[in-house]
Amino acid sequence: MHSYLLLSAGSYPNSALSAGQLAIIAVVPMLMLATWLILVFAADRQPRHRSAARKTPLPAQSHAAELERAQPERKAA
Repeated sequence: MHSYLLLSAGSYPNSALSAGQLAIIAVVPMLMLATWLILVFAADRQPRHRSAARKTPLPAQSHAAELERAQPERKAA
């Protein structure tokens, strides 16, 4: 066997992490959570209505309204 395998294989492996690695472990899940929350709230929002689209009636509605105005009112017998 190689001598470097015996040196690195111990009952307690070196688990010390640098400060940068610990920061990455803390920051990455927080950023992922924030991104997920933003996407969920953005998907839940109601779509915006265009002001021009709301002012113009649909063709079927405007035609029906013209027909109602064109017909004279009938009196009940």
